[in-house]
Amino acid sequence: MNIPRTSYPRIVIIGGGFAGVALAKKLSKQEVQVVLLDKHNYHTFQPLLYQVSTGGLEPDSIAYPIRKILKDFPNFYFRLADVKEIDTKKNKVRTNIGNLKFDYLVVASGSKTNYFGNSNIEKYSMAMKTIPQSLNLRSLILENFEEALLTSDLNERDALMNFVIVGGGPTGVELAGALAEIKKGILPKDYPDLDTRSAQINIIQSSDCILKGMSEKASSRAEDFLEKLGVNVWKNVRVTNYDGKIVTTNTDLTFETATVVWAAGVKGATIKGLEAEEFMTNGNRLLVNEFNQVKGFDAIFAIGDIACMVNEEFPNGLPMMAQPAIQQGEQLGDNILKLIEEKSMVPFSYKDKGAMATIGRNKAVVDLKNFKFQGVFAWYVWMFVHLFFLIGFRNRMVVFVNWVYNYVRFDREARLIIRPFKKHYNS
Repeated sequence: MNIPRTSYPRIVIIGGGFAGVALAKKLSKQEVQVVLLDKHNYHTFQPLLYQVSTGGLEPDSIAYPIRKILKDFPNFYFRLADVKEIDTKKNKVRTNIGNLKFDYLVVASGSKTNYFGNSNIEKYSMAMKTIPQSLNLRSLILENFEEALLTSDLNERDALMNFVIVGGGPTGVELAGALAEIKKGILPKDYPDLDTRSAQINIIQSSDCILKGMSEKASSRAEDFLEKLGVNVWKNVRVTNYDGKIVTTNTDLTFETATVVWAAGVKGATIKGLEAEEFMTNGNRLLVNEFNQVKGFDAIFAIGDIACMVNEEFPNGLPMMAQPAIQQGEQLGDNILKLIEEKSMVPFSYKDKGAMATIGRNKAVVDLKNFKFQGVFAWYVWMFVHLFFLIGFRNRMVVFVNWVYNYVRFDREARLIIRPFKKHYNS
């Protein structure tokens, strides 16, 4: 890997997401060597991936080069690498570009889509966890309408314009709202010779409410917003299979559709070497103590989505969201320095800053610790918070200008099929 030898302790971070970047920034300008490994050379602002999928933003406005984030930090090295295995006995990581020894290892590999063992759903549905996946979904959505123009088969046309989103969390709700606005304000102008009124947006939730992690008021208002936009909300329905044409459920409901977006859950993106049952939970998350040390190790840590820190308030681990990841990264930076100096580490304490979701133009729900509100003001708060946490002045300006333009013109300019998408099914 051509990483210089050093007398400083070497801290290897796997993953350039919210947690990994927060940790690297915290360790900047300290007397340590930091090596960050990631399969991509950019950090992705995942909360806005759905806007890439629906043509509201281009991908470069929610991505930022990792090297640029940390360019002024001495003793920092980034390598574009796919980590294959962690050798816990030799304190070494094995990657596709070589091996590297570490003094301290931090696993911040994040999460990936959880299909709960259903191979058909994994094979035929669309995920939306990365920028390439979001671009694929954008292309597929636009291609479906192009194909709908060409077919004279009414059933096929309806299936091409029927969208099923599985999962009523923030990702599913925000995507459904965005698609509903496209149907209402954009499709009639783009496809005047196609009856886009027959397009259907369905969101399927296995429990009795959407946005389950938020307040009852937020869930109820979000459902009202979706229904006013024309979204069909199906609760207490569990998808059991999708064969590329028909969605079947645990009820009598079936859906004929060419597009299923799977947003029903995630699991930890584990790495070989830490996959033994004693290290992990059922959700493929690494069990960590109050200092984010992986169970059974003193010098191996996990933060962010991959880490499961259990306590009385969170018996199933901290929520897999950006704020816990950022806070864990920042505190672990301090704790590793304390560990190097042979001082006592400070237990992690999560400060819940609330949750929010947008359902479209002038519609959002916000749950803060002591204050909950919905509607237009919540929508402005949602926009401000997301702009604030975007990395880079340019990205903030580009996103802000796009949002203002989209609001004034009721348009989404990035309706481009840059690379046509056809899902290649494995036999």
